[in-house]
Amino acid sequence: TLTIYGISQEDEAIYQCIAENSAGSTQASARLTVLWADGLPGVPTHVQAEALSPTTIQVSWKEPDQNTQDIIGYVLHIRRTSDPVEMEYEEAVSKVTLQQIIRDLEPSTSYTFYVKAYTSHGASKPSDSATESTHGEVPAPPSLYTKVLNSSVIQATWEPSSKMGQHQGFRLYYRRAHTPQFTGPLTFPRNVTQYNITQLDLALVYEIKLLAYNQHGDGNSTVRFVSLREAVEKSVLDAPCDCVKDEQSKTSTTGIIIGIHIGVTCIIFCVLFLAFSYRGRLMMCKTVQATPQAGHSAGLESSSSSQGASGLNGASRREMEVNGTTAVKKVADSNELERLFTHPNIQDTCMSDSYALNDTQLSTIPLDEFGVERETQFQEPPAAGAGRQDQG
Repeated sequence: TLTIYGISQEDEAIYQCIAENSAGSTQASARLTVLWADGLPGVPTHVQAEALSPTTIQVSWKEPDQNTQDIIGYVLHIRRTSDPVEMEYEEAVSKVTLQQIIRDLEPSTSYTFYVKAYTSHGASKPSDSATESTHGEVPAPPSLYTKVLNSSVIQATWEPSSKMGQHQGFRLYYRRAHTPQFTGPLTFPRNVTQYNITQLDLALVYEIKLLAYNQHGDGNSTVRFVSLREAVEKSVLDAPCDCVKDEQSKTSTTGIIIGIHIGVTCIIFCVLFLAFSYRGRLMMCKTVQATPQAGHSAGLESSSSSQGASGLNGASRREMEVNGTTAVKKVADSNELERLFTHPNIQDTCMSDSYALNDTQLSTIPLDEFGVERETQFQEPPAAGAGRQDQG
């Protein structure tokens, strides 16, 4: 496919296309005729281009020499000089405007321009071309990174930016924060991207500034503030650790803690077990001690109620009195006392245990005194009963 851009009368011709191979060749031809209508405008003249900045160029021209009254506008054709013709693009311009600012161009790049005038019948022939290059551009601010190596050294590392003009080198400045003057510049070629700033004061904050430069000047700078004290303290806090060793230490510590908890739990259970065992034994001993006292009380109650029970047992007691068997009664009373206060060994054992467990002491009534009192209580009712029997 053959495409002809910017057609004009000079393009009228016969065009041939020939194909060949090992068997021979063949060809086809066609005639191109350019119809030039009457009333077309003339060619714009005095086309000029002027660079305004790294990204803008202003193009100006003058009106054609003929048929200017029918012009409805102009079309500006733009392309990079190194690009083929088919990559050009166009911008429409009003008929009252004889200049146009082309924006968004690349820095340090050559561009080619030409203009056509348009009427209702068509376009004029293209004007002469004008070529202009955009201005060069200073480099963009580089990326700056800082690292505190120790209490008196800061390492500055940087990377160039590709957004703007090419850089030729870097300039580094530094100073104590809020002081009027920088130390520097320290100039580095474009292949150097690191520098160590030494002999610094640990107690101060430093301001570090870096910029890139080229033949067009210095670019904007990148600034960093660094506190050596905070960085050193942070590095101490963030010191690397042996994770495997820490994990093993945590595991062993966890095992020790679990073992201590288990041991303490076992000790608590043993103490509780012993406490409840001694308490149960103490309660049993108190119960055994209470049994003779209960018998004693029962003997007293029986002696105190012997008068009431004399009505029920009066016949037997009268028989004992009548028959004069007083000695037999005393023997029976002694047997009854012995029955009430039996199991001396158990009582002594429990008493010794109770003294060992607590300070509670129990008092007992001597057997002789109790016997005399009981004998007195048992003598009076029969006398009264015997009187009643005699009276009867």
